[in-house]
Amino acid sequence: MELNQSSTLLGRVREVIRYKHYSIRTERCYVEWVRRFVAFHGRRHPREMGADEVRAFLGHLAADLQVAASTHQQALSALLFLYRDVLGVDLPWLTNLDRPKKPKRTPVVLSRGEVERLLAAMDGTHALMARLLYGTGMRLMECVRLRVKDVDFERSELTVRHGKGGKDRLTVLPKSLMASLRAHLLRVRNLWEQDAAAGRPGVEMPEALARKYPAAPKSWGWFWVFPARELSTDPHRASSPYA
Repeated sequence: MELNQSSTLLGRVREVIRYKHYSIRTERCYVEWVRRFVAFHGRRHPREMGADEVRAFLGHLAADLQVAASTHQQALSALLFLYRDVLGVDLPWLTNLDRPKKPKRTPVVLSRGEVERLLAAMDGTHALMARLLYGTGMRLMECVRLRVKDVDFERSELTVRHGKGGKDRLTVLPKSLMASLRAHLLRVRNLWEQDAAAGRPGVEMPEALARKYPAAPKSWGWFWVFPARELSTDPHRASSPYA
């Protein structure tokens, strides 16, 4: 397959993923697996391939690279998405592919004392994030994606946006963390004011909200609770569906 054809295929993968509102992490993951699958078979177009080529690629991952079952499953899911959702191929072999079985392991859970010692050894912003994770039940990326408007001190609540399954939910904001979180947000507001004074374009917005509310990306309410130390590029703009 020629380079421009490959680019068109990957662009189409991105386009369908965004149409279905999958996360940017899923987009990057699926695009990379499609890229590796095509490269493994000498840059042939997936329409020219089928069950044998998919099994060969998955066999390479398992036998030669010895990837974990979860990685193997991830690659298979990406290829199923490619054929079913992007190329519109709905053949019997798609449902007959063997899925790797994950080994059952006993989960490792820290004791209360171990958690206390772990949190006591941390400081600064990372300590606050760790305590929020422990006290609210949020996942790591849910914490990273918190916006200022999602924090409700009056009701002692946090709103988790686009959690697992793309659903929003409420969780309890521990009272023991309120003072630390308020102090943190004061420091963050200084950073937001510096960005505003510098005329920076603002934060990344979900879906089409930036077009619907042009001022929202620069507003305090939409600013990140835990902003990055350095400026970054909107990942959706950085990877155009047609790149």
